[in-house]
Amino acid sequence: MVMKTPAKLVRGLGSAKEGTDHFWRQRVTSVANIPLIIGFVWLIACMAGDDYAAVTARLSHPLTAIFMLGVIVSSVVHMRIGMQVVIEDYVSGEGAKIVWLIANTVFSAAIALAAIFAILKLAFGA
Repeated sequence: MVMKTPAKLVRGLGSAKEGTDHFWRQRVTSVANIPLIIGFVWLIACMAGDDYAAVTARLSHPLTAIFMLGVIVSSVVHMRIGMQVVIEDYVSGEGAKIVWLIANTVFSAAIALAAIFAILKLAFGA
């Protein structure tokens, strides 16, 4: 026999039993993306007109590679969470919702892995 009131059992938990975890992750990644995307656009603008060797040299620098990895990870996590919320809110069938959530995760992982591979390949000169 449970000696907790119904309110005590659900306090702090949202409808998905995760509380505000998604909300805060979405907000943290959006705040992190502000300087990251501004820096990314600045980096690309600085390389405009450079030849292949100069671009490769700049992107293979360790600090630039770490910065680019941060951009990729933060952006993909933000994208995945945002699409998950859209899917959860607007897909009505449970089976379809599960399929779309899995597809969202697989797509996000594929994008992240491809981008991370490209950055590491440039960084290590392979």
